Amino acid sequence: MTSRNSNPETDQQHTTETSFTNNHLNEAICVDGDRGNLVENSEAQRSPGSRVVFINKPQTDKFVTNRITTAKYNKYNFIASFLFEQFRRYSNCFFLLIACLQQIPDVSPTGRFTTLVPLIFILCVSALKEIIEDYKRHKADDETNNRLVEVLIDGKWVKVQWQNVEVGNIIKVNNNCFFPADLLVISTSEPQGMCYIETMNLDGETNLKIRQALPITSTYLNSQMLSQLSATIECEKPNKMIYEFVGNITIEGERTLPLGPEKILLRGAMLRNTSWIFGAVIYTGAQTKLMVNSSRVPLKRSTVDKITNTQVVMLFFLLIFLCVISSLYNELWTRQNNSAYWYLGIKDLGKNFAFNLLTFLILYNNLIPISLQVTLEIVRFVQAVFINMDLDMYHLESDTPAMARTSNLNEELGMVKYIFSDKTGTLTQNIMEFKKCSVAGVIYDAVGKNENPKSHPLIKTITEMPNHQPDEKAEKSINQQSTARDFLTLMSICHTVIPEKTPSGEVLYHASSPDESALLQGARNYGFAFDTRLPNSVEIIAMGKRETYEILQVIEFTSARKRMSVITKTPSGKIILFCKGADSVIYDRLAQSGQQYTKETLKHLEAFANEGLRTLCFAMAELSNEEYENWNKIYYEASIAVQNRELKLEEAGELIEKKLILLGATAVEDRLQDKVPETIAAIIKAGINLWVLTGDKQETAINIGYSSKLLQQGQPLIIINETSLEMVRECILHNLNTLDTAGQFALIIDGLSLKYALLPELRGDFLKMCLACRSVICCRVSPMQKAEVVGLITSNTKGVTLAIGDGANDVAMIQKAHVGIGISGQEGLQAACASDYSIAQFRFLIKLLFVHGSWNYNRMIKIILYSFYKNICLYVMELWFAIYSGWSGQILFERWSIGMYNVIFTAFPPFAIGLFDKVCSADVMLRYPKLYSHRPNFGVLTFWIWIGNALVHSIILFWLPMWMLQQDTVWPNGREGGYLVLGNFVYTYVVVVVCLKAGLHMNFWTVITHLAIWGSIAAWFMFVIAYSHVWPTLPIGAIMSGMDIMLFTAIPFWLGLIIIPMVTLLPDIAIIVIQRTLFKTLKEAVREQEIKNKDPKNLLQEGKQSAWIRLLTRRRWGSYTVGRHSCLQY
Repeated sequence: MTSRNSNPETDQQHTTETSFTNNHLNEAICVDGDRGNLVENSEAQRSPGSRVVFINKPQTDKFVTNRITTAKYNKYNFIASFLFEQFRRYSNCFFLLIACLQQIPDVSPTGRFTTLVPLIFILCVSALKEIIEDYKRHKADDETNNRLVEVLIDGKWVKVQWQNVEVGNIIKVNNNCFFPADLLVISTSEPQGMCYIETMNLDGETNLKIRQALPITSTYLNSQMLSQLSATIECEKPNKMIYEFVGNITIEGERTLPLGPEKILLRGAMLRNTSWIFGAVIYTGAQTKLMVNSSRVPLKRSTVDKITNTQVVMLFFLLIFLCVISSLYNELWTRQNNSAYWYLGIKDLGKNFAFNLLTFLILYNNLIPISLQVTLEIVRFVQAVFINMDLDMYHLESDTPAMARTSNLNEELGMVKYIFSDKTGTLTQNIMEFKKCSVAGVIYDAVGKNENPKSHPLIKTITEMPNHQPDEKAEKSINQQSTARDFLTLMSICHTVIPEKTPSGEVLYHASSPDESALLQGARNYGFAFDTRLPNSVEIIAMGKRETYEILQVIEFTSARKRMSVITKTPSGKIILFCKGADSVIYDRLAQSGQQYTKETLKHLEAFANEGLRTLCFAMAELSNEEYENWNKIYYEASIAVQNRELKLEEAGELIEKKLILLGATAVEDRLQDKVPETIAAIIKAGINLWVLTGDKQETAINIGYSSKLLQQGQPLIIINETSLEMVRECILHNLNTLDTAGQFALIIDGLSLKYALLPELRGDFLKMCLACRSVICCRVSPMQKAEVVGLITSNTKGVTLAIGDGANDVAMIQKAHVGIGISGQEGLQAACASDYSIAQFRFLIKLLFVHGSWNYNRMIKIILYSFYKNICLYVMELWFAIYSGWSGQILFERWSIGMYNVIFTAFPPFAIGLFDKVCSADVMLRYPKLYSHRPNFGVLTFWIWIGNALVHSIILFWLPMWMLQQDTVWPNGREGGYLVLGNFVYTYVVVVVCLKAGLHMNFWTVITHLAIWGSIAAWFMFVIAYSHVWPTLPIGAIMSGMDIMLFTAIPFWLGLIIIPMVTLLPDIAIIVIQRTLFKTLKEAVREQEIKNKDPKNLLQEGKQSAWIRLLTRRRWGSYTVGRHSCLQY
């Protein structure tokens, strides 16, 4: 592009790096703070929806600063937000209550700090994990906020951090730099105040867009002139509509001029092909359209956590019930025995009841495991490390590993039912390649890399002169020659592509869609190179000769028209209409004389489609001057219409796009990312519904659907691209009736129709239609619409949702979904920074879900169930012992033993389960996606089955030792055993049974697993030996002195050690054997084949399953199904 003669670089500048603070700098406001609440009353008093910005004058209103953050916390709200998040877990609230009650004198039978210290430790571990994870987000935010931009201050250019840019500032942005805020373009380096921007981070589109300054401001080309600019901008208040802007500007001494979206440069967009622009800041920080489209950073909790939270509440009520019963029995026992046990000094029975209620509450509080949260936090953190270290998800080309930015959702990855994917940069590489074309009924391949274009058959058709004899063959050759030249001319000028010339002389094409760029590359390889675009003309180099074509009118492509036309005046003075579009619309507009190659071309189109190539038909018509002038008046009237402008332009196009002559067709290959079709096929086989949400055009989205195998050839499509509420309502209701009786439909809906479909009166019917379709594609959608679609499913179904994208326009939906995946791609790191997990390629999603997700889900539910089991198994003993202790609240076990139970003796089996257990290997999980949907159920029934199992075990483990020791005897050391001997008998058997119980539910044994189980049992025995000899060397444990001798020299102890665990676990072993023999799950059947080194393919192969396996695959394995939404057939 040619820069103007006036170069701002020669202006008197004082370019210094400074933090630029002043008295008017506002407090930094987070994205998740209140947006727009800092505007003073003066703005609120104006007409609704407007704000006033002054240029080179003080602002009368107070605006938010330009600092943004995607982090959850800051230094001011961390403590409050963190504690709020932690105490959303009812278990933490309960333990805080217990810790407070323990401070009341003479109430706690277990000491004052046995709950407080573990609770503080748990909160500290959780806080450390949150700080580490949020620190990464803050670093990414700081990198953005600390970028530098030049701001005009006192007539000089000063380098200022982005976060310190203010509304009303005049700033300078250079080529290939992002805009730090929403700007009004004042002037540029290009003629007529034009500039080119790339909006990939806003709408996912890679094409360049044109923005143009007002003629009256485009002459302000240096700092001196800009300092003298005095203007007032009145515009709409911040909103999320990235394609709309309404405002006006009043320059001192001039009339008021209107402003539209073509005058605005949005934050997140990049300046391209333009040396520099000057702009006035209109919106900053959280009020920019990019950030308004970003949802508040959510504090997400997994479904497993929510279910656990509910069951903790139920267990709490059970605990209260036990406390009341125990207190009542204590009251009854006291009334019956008060005279006999006068020395207890119990007089006020009412106070005694309240006292005992608190005592039993403290005594039974460990029924809810305080260690569960810290166990889960540590396990999740290490699981996240495993994800980060997985080399199978490392992208060598970009040196990008997978990254778990949060670990709270590891198990959620194993429960996904809906995936919402961006298209551009997520499914595709934005790379298309011209493959072949059909010209005048003949197929020509693209020019090879090392092929001389002049020797290509298509070029020979143009250059080689036909036989001069006037026979039929020569006439046909002349027609083919003329058609081929017109075809390549159309290919090189019928587009809206903007060329960029590099310093080396190479021309780069910036197109509205990747296939336009591919077509131009193909034309250039044939010898017809698009070279220059001027405001009213284009230049091409055709066969080495530069030709200029005046562009009279461009009738742009729309989803409804399915075609694009350019009316041009050729170098010879002819007026030609070049048209390209879908075969259906082109064929309908052919003249009778223009159908010479229709049959051959149609056959070629079918062949191209069968190869999965994207196709377009090319046609032309020659217009007379009078015909064009008459039509142009109609088109101009339509272009300035205020109402129904798009419809009138479409009707005007219909008047001229007729009587066309068919030239041929093109075939372009759409480049997907590596293994995208295979990944999508695996996702569908896993029973996951995949939706594509994109800002691209409808046709582009549909073509990607076919090439990625999301859409199947011959699959019926429901396309909704209506323009009114009533039309959308009619379309939805009509198709709902069709879906009730029909099969595998796919739904395609555009952004305008989606706007109406998401209204409250249509939302329910739209949801039903979406859930009944096999796949859904939403095109031309805004970032907030993406989030609304995700929210529709998240809020109205029980399925876990996952959103994946790579651009800033995907942040809102990533944050809205249960799980957000960011791709660290060519569109920057905005999506990755706002995500829960980031990967480099879409194909890595399979390993993340099918392996890490499945493994972690199974591991986490086992940890949770096992943690409740082991605590109830031990601590409910206090209830059984209360029967023998007059309901006094006396503890059965030594205090330090109680404290060490969760810290040492049963702490390691949960870690072994959470980090190393797996049913099937990673290879099998990846080869057979069906296994993903066959997950164990985690719900109310499963939870209380484990609780019941723990109660049964506790009964056996208490009453059998009680029966063995019912006759007191004198031990070899001359002492009677007493209650503590009974307690240590029981404690030993509980530790053994609980550790072995973990082993029964382990599917994969490692050295660490053995150490965790057998080492935990050994640790208890070593503790007894050591702790029995501590006193009097240390002033603790006097009551345990000599306990090792009393235990280990007692024959009943060793008999019980063999018999009691066996009796306790025998029913469990029997149930496991019966279940895995007669009612085994599909995963267990596959695991058996894997252990035998047999290929489980026969178990999973469709159409060849045994009746038993078919029965297994029809079982409901999860508790998260909704009505009609499970439409995938596999």
